[in-house]
Amino acid sequence: MDTSQYLDMFIEESKEHLQSCNEHLLELEKNPEDLAIVNEIFRSAHTLKGMSATMGYSDIADLTHTMENILDAIRNNKLKVTTEIFDVVLQAVDYLEEMVLDIAAGGTGKKDVRQVVEVLNRIESGEKATADSQSAAEASATVVDDDLHQGTELHYDDFEITVLSQSFEQGYKAYELTVRLRDDCILKAARAFMVFEILEKSGDIIKSIPNVQKLENEEFDEEFVVVLITKEDVKVVQAKIMKVSEIIEVLAVPITSESLLLGKRSRDDVQTSDTNMAVAKDSNSPAVSTRAASSGNKTIRVNIERLDDLMNLFEELVIDRGRLESIATEIHNTELTETVERMARVSGDLQSIILNMRMIPVETVFNRFPKMVRQLARDLDKKITLDIVGAETELDRTVIDEIGDPLVHLIRNALDHGIETPAERIAKGKPEEGTVTLRAYHSGNHVFIELQDDGAGVNRQAVLKKALSSGIITEEVAESLTDRQVAELILASGFSTAEKISDVSGRGVGLDVVKSTIESLGGFISIESKEGEGSLFQVQLPLTLSIISVMLVKLAKEIYAIPLSSIIETAIIQTSDIMNAHNQKVIDFRGSIVPLVNLKQIFEMPNSDTDDGFQSVIIVRKGGKLAGLVVDSFIGQQEIVLKSLGNYLKSVFAISGATILGNGQVALIVDCNALIK
Repeated sequence: MDTSQYLDMFIEESKEHLQSCNEHLLELEKNPEDLAIVNEIFRSAHTLKGMSATMGYSDIADLTHTMENILDAIRNNKLKVTTEIFDVVLQAVDYLEEMVLDIAAGGTGKKDVRQVVEVLNRIESGEKATADSQSAAEASATVVDDDLHQGTELHYDDFEITVLSQSFEQGYKAYELTVRLRDDCILKAARAFMVFEILEKSGDIIKSIPNVQKLENEEFDEEFVVVLITKEDVKVVQAKIMKVSEIIEVLAVPITSESLLLGKRSRDDVQTSDTNMAVAKDSNSPAVSTRAASSGNKTIRVNIERLDDLMNLFEELVIDRGRLESIATEIHNTELTETVERMARVSGDLQSIILNMRMIPVETVFNRFPKMVRQLARDLDKKITLDIVGAETELDRTVIDEIGDPLVHLIRNALDHGIETPAERIAKGKPEEGTVTLRAYHSGNHVFIELQDDGAGVNRQAVLKKALSSGIITEEVAESLTDRQVAELILASGFSTAEKISDVSGRGVGLDVVKSTIESLGGFISIESKEGEGSLFQVQLPLTLSIISVMLVKLAKEIYAIPLSSIIETAIIQTSDIMNAHNQKVIDFRGSIVPLVNLKQIFEMPNSDTDDGFQSVIIVRKGGKLAGLVVDSFIGQQEIVLKSLGNYLKSVFAISGATILGNGQVALIVDCNALIK
């Protein structure tokens, strides 16, 4: 069977299941007695095992199977969750992630995992005697027969009865689903796997007869039974299963509290009752098919490259829309003007839809941090809790791709430099466990991501001492800096207060990498800190990078675009109001001294000799800093498509890209962050 067509789906779903394993493992560490969490991990591991076996990735299937044995022993109360078990299972998940990433990169997914497998087997074998004795006791009370339609009784152990009873209390229903295949069916294991995939999306699988191992090895005839807990209509579930080829019948028998109390189910008795049985046949169930079609999954997976292509085409449409608007303004044709206005409204709606399609929750980035914080806290011998707030906040995919590494650096810095050791915290009257909060929220056309800790804060004297010795500031400047300005000195290139080099931080790189990356995305970072109480790092990012609103301005014969997200206000000032301070032209803007930046000088353009006594100024902001950009005149606001200048021109100072205007002219986009810096 050619499985290459399913490769992309396999990779995406594998990543989802592994992420689910990571999240639930961290929950399990906090609540080691919660078997519901173990069931979730087991479910993800079991699905991954079946998928990888079907795709032919035996190393992943073998490792997952070994890990699954441990989880099965835990959920059946044959093993207790210990630190050793927890660490080894986490290591196994790490290896699985590496193998899946290798497959995604075009590799074979093979990895030497013998050491982890050996440890897992050793953990399992340490409880073998107990497990065997329990299995024997259960076997004596349980009858399992593959010929399920000849009056065989289906039994449940105490754990399964508990799970089913609790499910009934929470409003779930349970069914014994008998799936019958064609007599001449080939790849029976693959059909069983596809059925399990469908059922796992509809609810929780409690057990199967024969067991999963026998199903994978095709050690069954033409039918098998799956016990499912679900809130979904059983007819809809049957209809979904019937869509799998080679399946000719799905029999659903409801499980009730009364039947559990009796301790057995007689399938023959139930089969004779039309009111207690639902059967889906291959030929005569149109009502079920129609219902299934109407209530099926209404989402599809789309390759991100297709969305990129769609976005690129729409960007061309925006450029042509601007061209049409320009032509309509010149011609003054009523019908043309109305058509262009209608086109602008429709394309505006289309733009919103496309941008929303590209929006991804920041949880895709945040989800990898709890595991990282746990490991770093152990390495640093600290007790730290990570709280995540607003993970559902959405950002454009291009921003999501870039923001991960800066956040990793900020978190590592908070853990190493911010949070104190338990002994230090107790001495200061704080709880021995430190708290780091990662928060995301929308505000206007921006997304704010905040990292807050209740640690030591920024040591003003230590930072000033380092900044002075590094030549970043002078003694005179140091005396006038506010606490916030001192805190933001740690963003300077090469700044580090670490007394020794460690694997966590302190290699002299500092946080300037974070700052430069965020600024390259059109955002900025600010820091607030109180010594002894903690720090707050706030990152402001644009929702999207592709289509932005700008103010068009004129410099000599050229047109430049300044992003509206950086602009506070536009103003016409009198030349006589311009003052000089420290060889810098400044103005008084609402009580604040704002330096002026002449864009003609920056871009080495000839200055016009005419001076009518007024200057056109755009007040822009970067963090807490303001600047006034002097231009010749304002043209107006417009939505433009941001295009990169390419690798050859990427180092051009104070220019972040270019755009094509409605008249076909190219306008350069001014990088306000670089100018203020």
